[in-house]
Amino acid sequence: MYKLLRILFPAWLLLAFLAAALSPVIPAVAADQTSTGAPAAPVKINAAAELVKLQKQLDGMKQKVSAATMDNQLRELNDDTLKLAADADALATALQPEQAQIQAQLAILGPPPAAGAMPETAVVAQQRTALNAHKTLVDAQVEHAKAISKSAATLAAQIVDIRRNALRTQMALNSGSILSPGFWSPLFQTQSEDKQRLDDFFQDVQDAWLAAWEPGWRVGSGIFLALALLIWAFGSRLLDKPLGWFSINVLPEGRLRRSFLACATALATVLSVGVGAQLIYMLFIRHPDVSQQVQDYADELFRLALFSGLIAGLGRAFLSNQRPTWRLPTIADPVALAMRSLPPTLAAFILIFGAVEQMNRMVGTSLATTIFGNGILSLLVALTAAMAALRTNRVRRKMMAEGGQPEARSTVAGLIHLSTTVVSIAILLSLLIGYIALARFLTYELVWVGMIFSCLYLLIHLVVDLCDSLFSPHTVVGQRIKHSLGLDDRHLEQAATLLSAIGKTVLILLAAVALLNGTFGSTTPMALFDKAVDMWGGKGLEKLNIVPAHVMNALIFLAIGIYVLRSARRWLDKDFLPKTKMETGMRASLVILFSNIGYILITLLTLSTLGIQWNNLAWIVSALSVGIGFGLQEIVKNFISGLILLIERPVKVGDLITISGIEGDIRRINVRATEIQLGDRSTVIVPNSQFISQNVRNATMGNAQGVATILLTFPLDIDPEQVRNLLLETYRDHESILAAPAPSVTFSQLSSNGIVLSVTGFVNSPRIVANVKSDLLFEILKRLREAGIALSMPQKMIFENSPMPPPPVEAPDQTER
Repeated sequence: MYKLLRILFPAWLLLAFLAAALSPVIPAVAADQTSTGAPAAPVKINAAAELVKLQKQLDGMKQKVSAATMDNQLRELNDDTLKLAADADALATALQPEQAQIQAQLAILGPPPAAGAMPETAVVAQQRTALNAHKTLVDAQVEHAKAISKSAATLAAQIVDIRRNALRTQMALNSGSILSPGFWSPLFQTQSEDKQRLDDFFQDVQDAWLAAWEPGWRVGSGIFLALALLIWAFGSRLLDKPLGWFSINVLPEGRLRRSFLACATALATVLSVGVGAQLIYMLFIRHPDVSQQVQDYADELFRLALFSGLIAGLGRAFLSNQRPTWRLPTIADPVALAMRSLPPTLAAFILIFGAVEQMNRMVGTSLATTIFGNGILSLLVALTAAMAALRTNRVRRKMMAEGGQPEARSTVAGLIHLSTTVVSIAILLSLLIGYIALARFLTYELVWVGMIFSCLYLLIHLVVDLCDSLFSPHTVVGQRIKHSLGLDDRHLEQAATLLSAIGKTVLILLAAVALLNGTFGSTTPMALFDKAVDMWGGKGLEKLNIVPAHVMNALIFLAIGIYVLRSARRWLDKDFLPKTKMETGMRASLVILFSNIGYILITLLTLSTLGIQWNNLAWIVSALSVGIGFGLQEIVKNFISGLILLIERPVKVGDLITISGIEGDIRRINVRATEIQLGDRSTVIVPNSQFISQNVRNATMGNAQGVATILLTFPLDIDPEQVRNLLLETYRDHESILAAPAPSVTFSQLSSNGIVLSVTGFVNSPRIVANVKSDLLFEILKRLREAGIALSMPQKMIFENSPMPPPPVEAPDQTER
């Protein structure tokens, strides 16, 4: 099928010339048919009343056309307008015999006598005056009828343009199913206006073809035609060999060879098709007598040939059946072989029916012919896409049944496969239920989006592989850059990562612009509805009043923007910043700030893409101001505080802080609140405004050192110098205590309880103070016991209550006994 693509362009032109040569010529009515015979008898009609009636009908139709929104209304108005034009022509034709009779009577009377000649009788003069007045009236009526006919024809052409524009923009327009007889009517009964216009166009093309083979032009035309055919037949094959040799022998080993060869294969196909089309273009338009219409059509065909060549070239680059081991995407060989004929077939369909659509647009054919061409193109493209999905699934199932293992399909590949299948089914359903415009829109979107993403895939691989190869320390170019600029391997890796990220970002932005514009060229059939419809209307789906292109562009931009932002954030956090000398907290703050600003910009640009003007958001701002005054002030205060924290950075991720009696490490600074992790691994969420309005202790700000201070109380009878030396020796022997500033012992207090000594030492970080103090206490107690030095015990005064002595026992009275 690829050979078909390379020969289809001139073949279609030759078929067009053949059709122009064999097209039947409508016999013209001889102008002097009535002049040779007797003049016909005048038809007695009330011309004045008929003209008033026709003029009222014309005015009413103009009003109806300006208010019509339904396609069936415009269709009926078009038929009524054509009937009105025919009635006006019939009235003008009916008045011509009367006009001829008056002229004959005036000829019999002859011209009025000249000055000085014998005067004519009063009866003759009166009759001539009456005939001249009648002739003036009839002439005015004929001119009026012709003017009404011309206005009606112009109105009919305007209605056709309105319907054609509606067909191109209003996707909810129901124009009839492809199964209806009306859809296939242009094949069996061609309207006289279409036939006449096509005959005139084919005659211009035939004249241009014949002019190209006139003596003096014949040799150049033959050379152009022969070169074009040779380039189409062998151009891409001849370029494949030197490109393969260049990839193997010149480019360094690595992925760059595959990505370069894939891009070069696509470019070679476009180049061969484009050069051949340019030669055919020169063959036609180099003659000075070629009509402007043929020149414009040749321009359109040249651009369309480039577009079709790009589709075929992308297919060859992705499938790479000539060099399967060099295939860039992971596609199994049986799958690639099964899909070999599909890209050229799709390119051929786009070329043929795109040329037909451009011809219909330039010639101005009827709407039925335009609908027929759009429907057939949508049907063929949908069947081709569905066939690709079916073939892929069938080959994969066959491979699995035979015990083989198909290629591992990624999630993105699965989504592409599913999306293509769903869109193909949607196109077929739209054609079946009669929404030809929707099917055409989906068809061109499928082709355009697929081509954009294919080009983006190839170019991203090429840019990344090129940057990695240029700045690799293992390649010649990388070694030269390294030695000439005095860089090390780390700097080369940073440069490769940064340049590849910039390249990918630029390519993604260009792809987004191409998707949003949806056009390959302003005059090609790949315009893909770049001028969106302002309002939809009609029955069924036509009752929806929406602006589809704005919504679609906004969704596309939002999805691409979020993907680009997340990819850039991931690249910044994982690839680029770790290769710098920034601390962890600084890197985290930069990533969070970058994300917040990116989301704000994406939101604003998405609203702009939807067509929302900023001056229209005044009522939203007013409503938000009232809400902020009542219930959103805390949220806004925390949001502004979060931005201040990210910009001024009094605290950052990883700092050890103390706020409101809470001490812990900052894990994350969000837009509204900050997460603080405590020592037990629990998390406290603190509003950002507290960091601005309260006192915050940042123990790690400015590379702060930790202080390990221990207070000890000794008895009054100790030797202070001995204890001081023992404490200093213990601190100096600990590996975590810094030598500068040196440890010190301070005589803190002298009281009745004993001597209080304070020993202080510095460590690298406040985070290790607790562990260092614990180790020091263990060591100090051990050394004090070895030296026989005891810590002071606080004196206690103990009060004990003695028991009361028992009362004396009196002796019994002996006398009483």
